[in-house]
Amino acid sequence: MEGRAMTGFGVGRVVLLAVLLLGVSPLRAAQAPAFMLVGLDGKTFFDPAGGRNGPNGGDAIAFIDVRDEAHPQVATTMLLDNSVYGPPTNLQITPDGRLGLVASSVTMRQEEPKEGEAKDSEGSDRPWYAQPDDRLHVLDLTSDPPQLVETITVGRQPSGLAINGAGDLALVANREGKSVTVLSIAGNKVMPIGTVDVGDEAAAVAISPNGQRAFVAKNKAGKIGVLKIEGTTVTYDPAQDMPVGAGVYGIEVTPDARLALTANTGATPSDGNADSVSVIDANLGTPKVVDWLGVGDTPESIDIAPDGRHAALAVVRGSAAPQSSPNYGPKGLTVLLTIDSDGSVHVTGAAEAGAVPQGVAFSPSGRFVYVGNYVDRTLQVFRVESDALVATGIKLQLPGQPASLRGRARG
Repeated sequence: MEGRAMTGFGVGRVVLLAVLLLGVSPLRAAQAPAFMLVGLDGKTFFDPAGGRNGPNGGDAIAFIDVRDEAHPQVATTMLLDNSVYGPPTNLQITPDGRLGLVASSVTMRQEEPKEGEAKDSEGSDRPWYAQPDDRLHVLDLTSDPPQLVETITVGRQPSGLAINGAGDLALVANREGKSVTVLSIAGNKVMPIGTVDVGDEAAAVAISPNGQRAFVAKNKAGKIGVLKIEGTTVTYDPAQDMPVGAGVYGIEVTPDARLALTANTGATPSDGNADSVSVIDANLGTPKVVDWLGVGDTPESIDIAPDGRHAALAVVRGSAAPQSSPNYGPKGLTVLLTIDSDGSVHVTGAAEAGAVPQGVAFSPSGRFVYVGNYVDRTLQVFRVESDALVATGIKLQLPGQPASLRGRARG
């Protein structure tokens, strides 16, 4: 979630996330490519009075069976640290469906007790603060149920990540580290092989389908940086930075590598002001911003359909604001963009989402759009009809708050 500083909120006794496994069954290994991953955050909450943090230990990953794309189901869950701090692209599956990568962006620490207060005081109102983590989890999705293979160290506050189409390279954007970690993937082994300093907080990263470039969202700077990829060597040239918009938080590249689209949350999320999508000509020797589109207050995440015809955004609107705020609204929005053959991009559809929508993803066929509604704890299903978006009425209840959502990287 954008706009959350490394500060805490006063809390009383916090009810931890309960990961419920009753009534679900794991998929067989051969069906692993039908998974989507949903990160469930159990330590950050949006109450009527505003946001608050709580203790660690309640996070999980939900493995979603999307073989029936219109009716996704929870296959199984796994307790695993992850976070709503950072964009909803902090996890992804390799193109062959065998591995999942999940970044843990922050953990929580409690303020030291006041003078005279017992350190383990029951029901203490001492606030919890987010502090940068540096871990990346590697999951084996061919196991039944999926298993944690290892946890490796990357940069400080790892956030959005991307896996290339060949499935042998991954990049992780590190917000606090102001860097991008380069990872090699071979079988079940994921290994850090380099770090690229990008000079500013890096919230998200997208690899072009041609495998030769990546684009990094420098959220505080309001810029997109360009990375050059040659084999396992990744380099950054600050002269190619592009101004896109305040709070750039998500970025994706079309399947033909022609365009990159960004989700810009604005300088202050959920402030009642319309925010934007930037359109980048990604084929130029030096990529350039060629258009902007208004899409509503705080577009949190973006995904592009497998055929490149559409893009979808989860727009928070005012649903993350305190209910006393004049900017508050109870529901978010899902917005559909249409990408024409000439490269022009238009807003052509929208449908109401739930409270504080975070992740957005197209189904494997591109016929459906999934949105994770954080406060509602649901995965909402929309159908793409021509260039319009239709709510199907399906809202899959999740055993936690969906902070992130992603499927396989496209090969």
